[in-house]
Amino acid sequence: MNSTIVLYPAPAIGHLISMVELGKLILTFKPSLSIHIIISTAPYNSGDTAPYIATVSATIPSITFHHLPQPTSFPPSISASSLHHENSLFELTTFNKSAVHQALTSISKNYTLHAFIIDFFCAETLTVSVQLKIPCFIFYTSSASDLAAFLYLPTLHRNSQKSFKDQNTLLHIPGVPPLLSSDMAKPLLDRRDKAYDSFLACAANYLCEFTGIIVNTFESLEPRAIKAMLDGSCVPEGRTPPIHCIGPLILTKEGKRNVRSESLTWLDSQPSRSVVFLCFGSLGSFTVEQLREIALGLEKSGQRFLWVVRSPVSVANSGLPDPDLDSLLPDGFLDRTKEKGMVVKNWVEQVEVLSHDSVGGFVSHCGWNSVLEAVCAGVPMVAWPLYAEQRFNRVVLVEEIKIALPMNESEDGFVSSDEVEKRVNELMNSERGNSVRSRVVRMKNEAKAAMANGGSSQVALTKLTESWN
Repeated sequence: MNSTIVLYPAPAIGHLISMVELGKLILTFKPSLSIHIIISTAPYNSGDTAPYIATVSATIPSITFHHLPQPTSFPPSISASSLHHENSLFELTTFNKSAVHQALTSISKNYTLHAFIIDFFCAETLTVSVQLKIPCFIFYTSSASDLAAFLYLPTLHRNSQKSFKDQNTLLHIPGVPPLLSSDMAKPLLDRRDKAYDSFLACAANYLCEFTGIIVNTFESLEPRAIKAMLDGSCVPEGRTPPIHCIGPLILTKEGKRNVRSESLTWLDSQPSRSVVFLCFGSLGSFTVEQLREIALGLEKSGQRFLWVVRSPVSVANSGLPDPDLDSLLPDGFLDRTKEKGMVVKNWVEQVEVLSHDSVGGFVSHCGWNSVLEAVCAGVPMVAWPLYAEQRFNRVVLVEEIKIALPMNESEDGFVSSDEVEKRVNELMNSERGNSVRSRVVRMKNEAKAAMANGGSSQVALTKLTESWN
């Protein structure tokens, strides 16, 4: 029978894209394989994946998508109103285990399954692969540093009875810079929250039982964290699975677009390395008050900018028509800045924008996909975390990898126009900005070397795929 690898991403566009890129990379090493990707549906808006799936299906025949049956209703525990959507993802995995079992059984009738690679949020599905005797790997879509902290979570849990949000202390995690307890991932801050229980159970009961962990990073980007895991320092009382660093994986285009976007055309007319790009991910949005503060800060900075604006969550969830930019931004802002700035609603081609010669800085929410895209483009960052593990990522980017400057917020999370102005100017016109710029250019070259023939990521992927024989 033909040989295949089955992938199972979490139902969010960022996780799906990373998993598809992993599949494409595997095919470059093992073109005789086919890739089957199991798709589940979340009970909340996780991004429209249908156009992306259709494009991949049309351009890469070796990748096949399997959609799990759409339930008529979800259990009450899988709720869009959950404090953290991460908990709903864990609950969804449990709910889908039987359907995944059926999908794997069906695929195995026509293919030899060499490996089952699953998203971190699907970790409980390990029990299905054990039943079917299929080697199972975790694909960790965040940083190696974040993985080190996650492996160390049971130890941190034992060392204190308090929630991270109440400890007000520095945490010392092997391979990671000292960080405030409040900078741990948002779902972990309150140990009374069900999301905390899900993460802890995953770290304590599942993670070390996998055949291996595949991480979207490369050795020279996070050497201390990777060494700490390989040394067993993060799991002092157990076994650390083999760690395979095969990145950076970033979004690649499927075919050429016939029409060049307005934002890229605008960038064509700007001087080299002169534009600050502001974009905050598929889920990143601000209040109207914060949007206007950002606008004032950009205007005062005098820097050229390309800014992607999403409607505030309160508006998006109200069912009202999507407001235009004039109603979200200060009066006259668009007219006053039209010579130096461009504001785009909702979306731009981020990889292409970051790779454009005119872009000299990136104000980012610190999502790991965006971080790797900036690294591959050699663009320094201002780190402005919003949710998930992004505050943790900010510490790593600023203190450890040194490719970003921090955006500092008040206790309630608000960022003033003065802070926006200061950080944007610091990034573009200061010695410290030049330092992170030099560092990220070095990491860009290291990333290329890692993915080239004989590079660390290519060697890691070769060993991984050869083990499936």
